[in-house]
Amino acid sequence: MIELRHLRTLLALRETGSLVEAAERVHLTQSALSHQLKDLESRVESPLFVRKTRPVEFTRAGLRLLTLADHVLPEVRRAERDIARLNGSEQGRLHMAIECHSCFQWLMPTVDYFRDHWPEVEIDIPSGHHFDPLPALTREQLDLVITADPQPLDGIYYAPLFRYEGLLAVSRQHSFAQKNAVTPQELAGETLITYPVEQSRLDVFTHFLNPANVRPKEIRTAELTIMMMQLVASGRGVCALPSWALTEYLERAYVSAVKLGEDGVWSTLYAAIREESLEAPWMQDFLRTARETSFAVLSGIKPATHDAESTA
Repeated sequence: MIELRHLRTLLALRETGSLVEAAERVHLTQSALSHQLKDLESRVESPLFVRKTRPVEFTRAGLRLLTLADHVLPEVRRAERDIARLNGSEQGRLHMAIECHSCFQWLMPTVDYFRDHWPEVEIDIPSGHHFDPLPALTREQLDLVITADPQPLDGIYYAPLFRYEGLLAVSRQHSFAQKNAVTPQELAGETLITYPVEQSRLDVFTHFLNPANVRPKEIRTAELTIMMMQLVASGRGVCALPSWALTEYLERAYVSAVKLGEDGVWSTLYAAIREESLEAPWMQDFLRTARETSFAVLSGIKPATHDAESTA
């Protein structure tokens, strides 16, 4: 009567608080999700939540099914891992690199959870590497690369993790702080603070400034996000970062943030993997854990709607 997909949908509804965002999370249209919930309510002969409440208010029946989901779904995942071990497919190596300076906020909890559940898989995040991560992936020096910049490489598959919006951080005294959005032309007179990476890997250039043929007055680099925020707060420049990287600074009213253009600048973060490794049970579990953890700890992100094609 009750299926696993129903339980996953209810969890998504609880975690997001709305039908629209829950539908995105489980990769359904809002209409299809509403139909699934009505079908479940028909099966249990009881309403599961109060319509038109935000966040969603669950009925006693809905809360009981959520308790079931909290118990059953982790057990299902444990069983899947155990079966993989019984099949002898648990051995593996996961050496990864990160082309995202602000990704540690969600990646470290992902790695910790994964290590606890797949102790047989060797995990390493090499530091200080002096090579391009994606080509190193093709040479089997690495097994996974977190990137927002997919490159056409033979045999590499890009599994999307989530979509994120880039925002412009400005000091609270800056004239932009009173605006909802800025245009590329408005950045022509600003000092732009960035991480010390190629401009071709920065969304603010590739998706915002370059299409408008605009250059900032000056470019300044900083290694750490907190250093960038100190410079921004003191009025020494502005910087574009993923929305989740700004959350704690916005909550403390340390800086302000505005959208890049009226429609915003959205990008997708991917896990790049060799095609031959994609179907390994532990790799599939890592990807699932990464997605679930990111939505649990980050704000302002959205599900990626579909997988990137292999670039073979």
